[in-house]
Amino acid sequence: MTDLILVTGASGQFGRLVLGHLTTALGIAPSRIVAGTRDPAKLADWAAKGVQVRALDFDDASTFGSGFAGVGRALLISTDALDRPGRRLAQHQAAIAGLEAAGVGHVVYISAPKPENSPLLLAPDHEGTEKALAASSLPGWTVLRNHWYFENLFAFLPPAIASGSWYTADEGQGSADIARDDLAFAAATVLAGPESGKATYTLSGPQALTKAEIASAVSAAIGKPIAVVQVPLEGLVQGMIHAGLPEPLARVFASFDSNTAAGRVAEVTDDFFRLTGRQPRRFADWLAANAPALAAL
Repeated sequence: MTDLILVTGASGQFGRLVLGHLTTALGIAPSRIVAGTRDPAKLADWAAKGVQVRALDFDDASTFGSGFAGVGRALLISTDALDRPGRRLAQHQAAIAGLEAAGVGHVVYISAPKPENSPLLLAPDHEGTEKALAASSLPGWTVLRNHWYFENLFAFLPPAIASGSWYTADEGQGSADIARDDLAFAAATVLAGPESGKATYTLSGPQALTKAEIASAVSAAIGKPIAVVQVPLEGLVQGMIHAGLPEPLARVFASFDSNTAAGRVAEVTDDFFRLTGRQPRRFADWLAANAPALAAL
């Protein structure tokens, strides 16, 4: 077993943040880090810093031998394969089998809160992946059940800012969201640290906020009115389809509201502090730093 640590999906936004924390905040030598990606050219900047960039495609098991070689600890970032049901779970199961065969000692998986019996349409992928880890012969694994990112507001707020109305089917329930950078720091900390055995953590922000509270704060920060409008779930789906989103994705995104309405993402935990020794950023602080970018939407 070597001391190489692997980040899969390393060319994505989350993966890049993890690489940054590994090399800066945690002081891991770039030569110890393996960055796996379907397109190595996208990580030429990290290769230039000394990180080992390897071709790794969860749809192509022939990449596993070279991709996982010599890796002691690995971060399995859930993939973005949402185009057909079951594909992402199959990718994760294949990756776990490959990591197991390669003799990897510890796997860190990025999951979602309370995936069991969840209305969130992505939850079965996470639940299935967690079961695959539990059924594997891997010596150790850590599941990080990450809450929704603050940064997702950049995707969902533009039409609300343009129209002044933020449509939702979450029935006014709260969500304990957290900054993506904080979650990446937690993932990097576990990946680079001594965490062993088998454990599951839920990483939330420090408070559960409703969309009305978020809208009020954003509106005050950018000087534009945003009213939250509760609509039936199917109305939300049809609105997104009318706006140009394919129906399967519209239903996936609407299911986040169903999940919130069911009260499944309102729990505030101290797991982030337990893993990192610091508190996650509060929404007010995140908003202060990102208000100019939101105002430009």
